[in-house]
Amino acid sequence: MDKEMGVTQAEVGSSTHHSLSVKRESSELEQATPRRGTFGQKLKAHLKRWWWLHLIIGIAVLLLVTLILVYVGFPKISQSGVDNSTLQITSLIISNPTETSFHLNQAAIITSSSAYHPQLDAFNATVGLQGAIPYGTITIPPIHAIANSSTNIDQDVQIGDLDAFMQFNLAFFNEPSVNMAIQGSTGLHEMAFPETTVNYDKTVTLIGLNKLAGFNVTAFSILPTPLHNGTNMLGTVLIPNPSVFTFAMGNVTMALSVAGQSIGTSTLADLTITPGNNSYAMTSITNQTAVLELLSTTYKDGLLPVDIVGQSSVYDGVHLTYFESALASVTQHVVLNVGAALGGLL
Repeated sequence: MDKEMGVTQAEVGSSTHHSLSVKRESSELEQATPRRGTFGQKLKAHLKRWWWLHLIIGIAVLLLVTLILVYVGFPKISQSGVDNSTLQITSLIISNPTETSFHLNQAAIITSSSAYHPQLDAFNATVGLQGAIPYGTITIPPIHAIANSSTNIDQDVQIGDLDAFMQFNLAFFNEPSVNMAIQGSTGLHEMAFPETTVNYDKTVTLIGLNKLAGFNVTAFSILPTPLHNGTNMLGTVLIPNPSVFTFAMGNVTMALSVAGQSIGTSTLADLTITPGNNSYAMTSITNQTAVLELLSTTYKDGLLPVDIVGQSSVYDGVHLTYFESALASVTQHVVLNVGAALGGLL
């Protein structure tokens, strides 16, 4: 029994020794193998070690975003603001015309819905019919682009392309509206942003004269004795002008005819057409022999259907061909009760 107990104690001692040995090896293994931390602990450790690298990356990204905003975003925003603005011409006065120039006084309102209110530098812009060759260049003054900005142009304009200006006037005299293109480029300034260049490309729709619709001879009388210059008829003409244009044309001469037969000429002296319905004095030199023959044969009722076509426009002794071609393109038809006017002489 003692022997058996001795064996058992030896076995127990051996087992205890083996257990301690396993625990010791397990502890050593745990110490040799590092414990895995959480994601937050790892991130904290990473940032603690590499903070300077992340700072450099952050500064670089911020710089890149700023550069993109300044040199890409801001120019695009600026151009968009200019493109979305509107231009309304409220008055356009052409005076002192010559064959190669005229004086321009133009008032306009620029409307912008942009939250930004930049300053645009003065710049030169070409002007002409939309889609056609520009006829000249104007200088647009500096503009502060607020919600509604007023601008005024007061300058002499050189007609760079006479044919283009003729085409503009032909369209203006004949059409109910014309599209005028104004194009240029200028510098734009906004707060601390660097100056950027924007394109100014606007098309303004202007009311035209529509073949001088509404033109009429509202009164006329035949002189019993012609004046020293041959004038033998006086009258008043109505010329409606629904546009914002005012233009000086000088002495305007018009040819008078009936069924293709010339019966004389009429003159509007020192004519300046202004907006609205305007009456102007007219003097005429008529071929009374031809008129009496027409009344005695074809138009026995005394009502004479007269065609009136612009013939010349002379300002300070100079023919304004760009007005003359426009006047010649429009024919007015009026019926004059010449029989009643002649009866008044009896």
